[in-house]
Amino acid sequence: MYDHVLIPVDGSDESTAATRRGLALARDFDATAEVVHVVDQRARRLTRTDRESGRLREHGESVLTEIESLAADAGQPVTTELLEGKPSVQIDEYARETDAGVIVLGRQGMTGLGKRLLGGVTEQILHRTAVPVLVVSDGTQVERDEFDYSQILLPTDGSANAETATRHGAAVADRCDATVHVLNVVDIQAAGGAFNAGGLNEVFIERLEDNGRDAVAATADELGQISPDVSVQTAVEQTTSLDGVAAGIQEYVSDNDIDLVVMASHGRSNLKRQILGSVTSQLLRTVDIPVLVTPRST
Repeated sequence: MYDHVLIPVDGSDESTAATRRGLALARDFDATAEVVHVVDQRARRLTRTDRESGRLREHGESVLTEIESLAADAGQPVTTELLEGKPSVQIDEYARETDAGVIVLGRQGMTGLGKRLLGGVTEQILHRTAVPVLVVSDGTQVERDEFDYSQILLPTDGSANAETATRHGAAVADRCDATVHVLNVVDIQAAGGAFNAGGLNEVFIERLEDNGRDAVAATADELGQISPDVSVQTAVEQTTSLDGVAAGIQEYVSDNDIDLVVMASHGRSNLKRQILGSVTSQLLRTVDIPVLVTPRST
């Protein structure tokens, strides 16, 4: 599935963490790995001399040289490319041109304003690309040989978009001999309204849980068809948090020592459609394990 792993870098700590993950992923899938750095056109326009402009390219080349050294230490062949333009556009276009199977990115990057904020480039790529994106935070920095994906979480809301994540979760589980946890979170606050959750009757909540059980059962069945040997666990959990489904997923991640979350960029909540910037984006800001985001179904 991941024949070609594309790793955009900017010299940040999270970029380095993402590179380690990307190189390990390429190794696990016997894939080619390519690292790119984009000289930002906005920074280029601020230069006043050829020498200043040249320094931007020199910086990019030095970032790529450091990654080549890191790849050599890891024993993973890698190619590099220096691009120029708007980073999110260049990365997306290059991923399509090279038929990348997955993009591996740092969560924050050089443009991030804080630990819990997504970097501008990362979020822009998540919005525009049709390629799966593995988002890595600096909280996941460990040595290459210590990476472990033995517990994979696959949240589902029963939507067609959520189903796009299933085959990706199955592929990683197959390679890593992992257990896949299929989870549906029942958002009580969204169901009853922030000021009326206490008025929900038991029959209605049971109906929501029944829908959740149907969703996880359907996903578990699909996993069984794709990868019959993969171990699957299912769960339906309630959350009353004002942070909604993302809070329920985060709690499950913590309670079950999850190593990787695989989820769709878009889904739907119990009552309405969700867009990136809601459940997926919220989760990316709050968990310190890798999240593999799969694109919207078409």
